[in-house]
Amino acid sequence: MTLKISISGVRGITGASLTDEVISDFSKAFAAYIKKGAVIVGRDPRPSGEKIKDIVISGLNSSGINVIYLGVCPTPTVQLMVKELKADGGMIITASHNPGQWNGLKFVRKDGIFLNKEEAERLIEIYRKRSFIASNKKGSLKVQDKPLAPHIKKVHGCIDVNSIRKNKFKVVLDSCNGAGSEITLMLLKELGCDVIELYTDPGKPFPHDPEPIPENLNALCEKVKGSGADIGFAQDADADRLAVVTEKGIAPGEEYTLAIAVQHILSKNKSGGQKVVTNLSTSMMVDDIAKKYGAKVVRTRIGEVNVAEEMVKQKALIGGEGNGGVMYPKVGYARDSLIGIGLILEALSSSGKSISSVLEGLPKYFIVKKKVDCPSKAEADSLINKVRSKFSNERLDLTEGVKIIYSNAWVHIRASNTEPVVRVIAEAESRNKALELISKVIGS
Repeated sequence: MTLKISISGVRGITGASLTDEVISDFSKAFAAYIKKGAVIVGRDPRPSGEKIKDIVISGLNSSGINVIYLGVCPTPTVQLMVKELKADGGMIITASHNPGQWNGLKFVRKDGIFLNKEEAERLIEIYRKRSFIASNKKGSLKVQDKPLAPHIKKVHGCIDVNSIRKNKFKVVLDSCNGAGSEITLMLLKELGCDVIELYTDPGKPFPHDPEPIPENLNALCEKVKGSGADIGFAQDADADRLAVVTEKGIAPGEEYTLAIAVQHILSKNKSGGQKVVTNLSTSMMVDDIAKKYGAKVVRTRIGEVNVAEEMVKQKALIGGEGNGGVMYPKVGYARDSLIGIGLILEALSSSGKSISSVLEGLPKYFIVKKKVDCPSKAEADSLINKVRSKFSNERLDLTEGVKIIYSNAWVHIRASNTEPVVRVIAEAESRNKALELISKVIGS
């Protein structure tokens, strides 16, 4: 029941729903999907990852696929290295923001973007039919030397490094002992920051739920405020998502990450007509900021690949998702906490403002996110259809699930791609209004 197979890859409880057989068969299925060549493999530091890595490499090699192994590294690092090394695909062993007992597989195509819906369905069909490759020649294994350096170099090339260094920011880092620990410390120190390490040891367990939402960041908030730091950064386990904490020790929510980055990039490109791409559940802050600079917002279905492909199509200047995922084409079409950190520090250095002051200048909305347990697809579909029927007279966006749109408010209900839940997200000009909208939907 906890095995999730979707556009976001495969996730499950290690040793329960995510079995050795599932891992091996999906690795062989991906080998059959790409047919030949080389695959980049990386992982987050969950204890189960080492064993899963061996199964993945064995499955790929047995099908004649060569493997370049990066070790523990962020998801966006694997995506970037697929392009840098001209590989034929990538596999990331991670359950991202899910708790420690989970693990999973993400699949990357040769352009560094995740598989889209049609491509994922083709992979899943190969997996279910066991249409694997019978190869007489075993693939090779290479462990990549210094796998993190190209990512840091790419980020440096997109920001004003000297300006950031002059400010000597004091930063508290909570990488949740995840895949971002080593590379983010390297990035911040090279940017001249005074770094206070909170949870940056990938050899230790996750100190809290790895989703970088305010209720999981109490220790970071206390550390930032108590140490007199300029800012705090929090990443999830595979470092594709980023949240900030202000110098006052306040965690405003991961929705603000993309908003800050979008405002900063658009403020440097004031010609108008620029495109910003994000998904249906991202805050209206992005729309207000875009309007201010004469830019257009294009919204997609949930899922990084949907945003990435639309960004390519629209030639977007920047994009991402409201879960803390900044996507900047100059680095790659991936949610990337490292470029998020770089752009936010550049915004602080160029404006001379504190992070609190930057946030005060953003539009004011309140977003509330809830989950409803729905172990089966049938239960999730039933709940969503019930909401669609009840609110049929309202303005609806049915691109994915049901989004009910009001004046300066909205509520969106959809089945999760990564957990056995239905997500209900609402945004309004007051927290009470957002909670009221969620109550209407969940109570329906």
